[in-house]
Amino acid sequence: MNILSRGNAQKSIIEMKAAHSQGTACEKYHKIGSGSYLRNMVYGANDGIVTTFAVVAGVAGANLEVKVVLILGFANLVADGIAMALGNYLGTKSENEYQEQEQALEAWEVENIPEEERKEIEDIYRQKGFQGQDLKRAVDIITADKNNWVREMMIGEIGVIPGGEESPWKNGLATFVAFSAAGLLPLIPYLIGVKIVSNFNLAIIMTAVALFAVGSTRSVFTKKNWLISGLEMFLVGALAAAAAYAIGYLIDQVI
Repeated sequence: MNILSRGNAQKSIIEMKAAHSQGTACEKYHKIGSGSYLRNMVYGANDGIVTTFAVVAGVAGANLEVKVVLILGFANLVADGIAMALGNYLGTKSENEYQEQEQALEAWEVENIPEEERKEIEDIYRQKGFQGQDLKRAVDIITADKNNWVREMMIGEIGVIPGGEESPWKNGLATFVAFSAAGLLPLIPYLIGVKIVSNFNLAIIMTAVALFAVGSTRSVFTKKNWLISGLEMFLVGALAAAAAYAIGYLIDQVI
């Protein structure tokens, strides 16, 4: 799949050239700085919908009361939402700490064993295709500034871009809010007691629409087909719900 649609290729080229002429800040199509939060919100929303609806489906399969649906549904919503948010917070925090430690180590090595570190820069740029005087010139320029030197070592040796650390609490909050908001949808029919269709059937409809919508949202940043993205997430949720319903039904029959 092409990053840009072929029909708009010429228009896109003109827009990109105009954006580049004004600087990186104007290249809006890269979604700089927003991809991380979208990822956390999409995953949070997806898990919120799937896990809560799985609870609803399991209870429906066991033919239990509405009160049981709400108790188990909200318990799952709060407990899993907090667990996911804290997990994301701690994971992001650990990743930031790892990057800080590696950067401090690289800075120490540049300061104390510069010849060895210079040789590593040479190896990195030789692998990129630099040779002879071009290689020597590139290495001289990079090693002339210790900050740039450390940055190049971080990128080339460890694969980490300094300054790209994410906010642990923002990632955690994005996950919790998305999980809670999306996870509430399958419970709404049981809260309001709609009489037109059964609570479970309405929950199915709302969940299906929400799953497709959340999946389609990914295409804004991934550049994949919105229909395929939506259907992928819908199918994942449908499989989880079907499994939960079947388990609830079988347990009810056995007991």
